[in-house]
Amino acid sequence: MTIDQLNQSKVPIIVFDKKLEEFKGKVLFPEKLKKANEILAKAGLPKVEIKK
Repeated sequence: MTIDQLNQSKVPIIVFDKKLEEFKGKVLFPEKLKKANEILAKAGLPKVEIKK
């Protein structure tokens, strides 16, 4: 893609840092994950309308 095409594009261009790959598959905050799962188990996920 050229610079002009990138500037006109409505999709953002994101570049990821390769150093983040070391965290792939790891739980960094297990206490917060446990609490979030408990809250979701009690409240459930919101209902989403599917528009056709």
